[in-house]
Amino acid sequence: MVDQSKINLLKARVAEQREAILKFFKEIIAIPSMDGQIREVGERVAEEMRTLGFDDVWWDKMGNIVGRVGDGPRILLYDSHIDTVGIGDPNAWAWDPFKGKEEDGIFYARGACDEKQSTPGMIYGLALARELGFLNGWTAYYFGNMEEWNDGQAPHAFVQTEGIKPDFVVIGEPTKMQVYRGHKGRVEFAITARGKSAHAASNFLGDNAIYKLLPIIERLSKIEPELGDHEFLGHGRLTVTDMHVKTPSINAVPDEATIYIDRRITFGETPEAELQRLKDIVGPRDDIEVRILVYDEPSYTGFVFPLDKIYPAWAYEESHPFVQAGVKAGELLYGSMTTGKWDFSTNGIYWAGKAGIPSIGFGPGDEVHAHTVIDQVKLDDVVRATEWYALLPAMIE
Repeated sequence: MVDQSKINLLKARVAEQREAILKFFKEIIAIPSMDGQIREVGERVAEEMRTLGFDDVWWDKMGNIVGRVGDGPRILLYDSHIDTVGIGDPNAWAWDPFKGKEEDGIFYARGACDEKQSTPGMIYGLALARELGFLNGWTAYYFGNMEEWNDGQAPHAFVQTEGIKPDFVVIGEPTKMQVYRGHKGRVEFAITARGKSAHAASNFLGDNAIYKLLPIIERLSKIEPELGDHEFLGHGRLTVTDMHVKTPSINAVPDEATIYIDRRITFGETPEAELQRLKDIVGPRDDIEVRILVYDEPSYTGFVFPLDKIYPAWAYEESHPFVQAGVKAGELLYGSMTTGKWDFSTNGIYWAGKAGIPSIGFGPGDEVHAHTVIDQVKLDDVVRATEWYALLPAMIE
């Protein structure tokens, strides 16, 4: 058990490094890393890990940045994606989204919440964990990855290509400084209707693919009451998120139309059953196809790792030993700690959902600010999170 003197020393060391932590945070915020383009920000992260004395720093095959501290038999990995979504309409921002704005102790910028806010604490925390003896018996990794376009792909590729499979994982997505222990899964579908093109002036000669999808869209808009529910993860969701139309011109009957569906699944729901649900709605016809999407876009390094867009739900009971390790760390540092869940999806869909590796989440920020023009985080929490990341290894039994 860690005694109070060690806790006091940890807090003092974090306080001493406050300015360095926040300087590093604002510097990685200032480096755009949209659309999976993380090379430049990854170089800055690598520089900080080398400065802090990490034992090894390297790029994996996909192009994610990795740092290692320690060489013990048990493996702990801290996962933080360092890419962000785009800024959208620049005129919608009241300040430069990369320089950011600081007001009343809150920093507003793209990636301030999702998810560059956990990187400084994780990196400084691991260095302090070694310094204070909290990493005895551990090999710990910081994994700065690309996640926004296809969550779970980066860790899946990392385990498969690097041959490193952690015993425990901490996900740095925003958790309001609570320990999160799960979230719903997701499956992405496409429904494609095919028709026959004709000039719009003679539309009766064609077969409009858009019109074929309209009753399907109407049915899907009312389907949620029929979907699954879970006492912790919550109710299943279904959203038609996009439509693409193939047509010779805007003066022609479209001969193909596709809608895209984001289906948030809870426990008790399966990709196969949801695919069949959509096929039943479409009915027995050969002019409309339903399929699960595949992600096979190359990373910025040209690395390709094709995966079906299936993202399993996952959750751990509050009594799980790893969850309790996170809770105990919070109690020692802050006096209390609660648990919760994300509404959105994270890399936990691979770590816990596919690989079965015990995983929890901890990070500053609130996910309601993610992907918005008020993307934000409390600077005090960016610093305080360092304490938790440093102490956690000593709490794991």
